[in-house]
Amino acid sequence: MLPQRMKQVITDNPKKLANLIDLVNLPTPLREFMGRSQTSRLGCFMRVWSYIKEHNLQDPNNKNVVNCDQKLRSILLGKPQVELAELPSLIKLHFPKKTS
Repeated sequence: MLPQRMKQVITDNPKKLANLIDLVNLPTPLREFMGRSQTSRLGCFMRVWSYIKEHNLQDPNNKNVVNCDQKLRSILLGKPQVELAELPSLIKLHFPKKTS
C-alpha cells in the first residue's frame, strides 16, 4: 500500500519510479554495507532503515535523529548523526544520475 502522495508522484512522473526501483551496481562502501553488488535506491533505503531499527540507532530523546555507528558512518559521509530527513539525499549520493 502506497501513501496517496507517493501514488500521485508516480502517476505524474513514472520516470521517478524507475529511478527508485532500477537495479544499479553499488560502490564499494555501499556494497559492503548491503552485502550485495546490486540493488535499487529504494531497496537500499529500506535496508538502511531496517539496520537503524535493528540496532536502535534512533536518538531516544529525538526520534528524528539517527546516531550513526561505524558501519552506518561508512555510507553516510562519516557523519556521527544525521536527521531522518537527510537520509534519502545521503543515500542518493551513491546512485549516480543516469545519462540518457
